[in-house]
Amino acid sequence: MISTISHIRFDPASPSRDDLNIEDIAHALSLITRANGHFDCFYSVACHCINCAKEAKSRGYTARVQLLCLLHDAAEAYIGDMTRPLKKKMPVFSEIEKKYQDIIFPAFVSEALTEADFEKAKNVDDCLLYHEFLTFNGEALFENAPKINISVRDGITDFKQTKEEFLNLYKELRDEL
Repeated sequence: MISTISHIRFDPASPSRDDLNIEDIAHALSLITRANGHFDCFYSVACHCINCAKEAKSRGYTARVQLLCLLHDAAEAYIGDMTRPLKKKMPVFSEIEKKYQDIIFPAFVSEALTEADFEKAKNVDDCLLYHEFLTFNGEALFENAPKINISVRDGITDFKQTKEEFLNLYKELRDEL
């Protein structure tokens, strides 16, 4: 069993919609580091997600895609973050993550998400991954740098401010749907 900051207790391998809330997601993601902490500063998963949503907006994507970008890592609030290379070697982790996504995306984003929406979010996520590693670690992960419209350093704040920004952006985007 896990217990969230809002005192919801449940089995993380068997989530239900009643176990999940946006405040818990924002809180946890604002305290989880990207890249397992291998950046030159504290950079949270929540900050990454906010930047993904901002990049999606800069590309003219719909509020639905922006919201998907904001919540694409929401499962990590409950099961933690795992690096991509390790995740590929642990299919059971990906299965559990998918259980969360199958609850989170319809409940907090939209039931009408399309493959095109997911593809746009994945492209934004990959773009941010490249530029985050370049900015915070000095390493270019891909041969060709994807174009980015925002600065990944902008908006880095303490976890409480990041949590508040995450929640405000969530509410703003939900209101646009």
